[in-house]
Amino acid sequence: MTEMIATRNAYGETLAELGEKNEKIVVLDADLSGSTRTAFFAKKFPERFFDCGIAEANMMGIAAGLATTGLIPFASTFAVFATGRTYDQIRCSIAYPKLNVKICASHSGITVGEDGATHQALEDIALMRVLPNMTVIVPSDANQTRKAVRAIAEYDGPCYLRLGRPKVPVLEEQPFRIGKANVLREGTDCTVIACGHMVSKALEAADQSEYSIRVVNMHTIKPIDKDVIIESARMGPIVTVEEHSVIGGLGSAVAEVVSQHSPTRMKIMGVNDTFGRSGKPDELLSYYHLTTDDIIQSIKEVMR
Repeated sequence: MTEMIATRNAYGETLAELGEKNEKIVVLDADLSGSTRTAFFAKKFPERFFDCGIAEANMMGIAAGLATTGLIPFASTFAVFATGRTYDQIRCSIAYPKLNVKICASHSGITVGEDGATHQALEDIALMRVLPNMTVIVPSDANQTRKAVRAIAEYDGPCYLRLGRPKVPVLEEQPFRIGKANVLREGTDCTVIACGHMVSKALEAADQSEYSIRVVNMHTIKPIDKDVIIESARMGPIVTVEEHSVIGGLGSAVAEVVSQHSPTRMKIMGVNDTFGRSGKPDELLSYYHLTTDDIIQSIKEVMR
């Protein structure tokens, strides 16, 4: 049976481990440490943990200030608050001066579930990737989350790490390097490029498809791996899959590369310019056509 672990859990555990090795790491949260799993760090290092209350914009300002002293702040809350409610502070106080702040947001996408549209961040990748100096990472599973957390702790500059609420399949071990995609399956007919836990569904679709499917885990949205995209486009059509709006996210980033370097047929799968709604995660994935069967259907469409 496939092991299931939430990426937010892997984040919290890894952050607590890193705290033992690097005394420069400090953690901030906006009254959600139990949900974001920064509570693991808070329990071990209470003197290096700051609960900023329900004041997310202020939290980003504090994180920026701490970064100017040489500390490495990890600021966490739900993705919808970490990016939307704090955008001006991130833009002017973190990205513009290129400060070493790590924004690690949980509860992204529609799989937040019953909390509904107000809590389902479907625009966060777009908001973060448009910012100069910002690195944007969407790990596929718990193992990759652990590697990503370690990598951004070593990386000098602002980062946005997108994490989820539900337990998701733990995939085969993958290497992780910022800006370098993982090719998980080789194929000759079509490429499916996915991020986050849509990667596991892309693999399922590849196994069940009548075509030979290449599967790419594009864990870093910015800087994006142009070489892998161009290589895939020269092979044939591309399908992108993300738990995010079809506007401004992974699909848009891939299309920008394809249109400039190697035009090919594309299908961008995601939430089609609408808000989310309340429901169980699996129900919502089905409602927004982001299931394994939907990916198989999209492959058929681009191959026609």
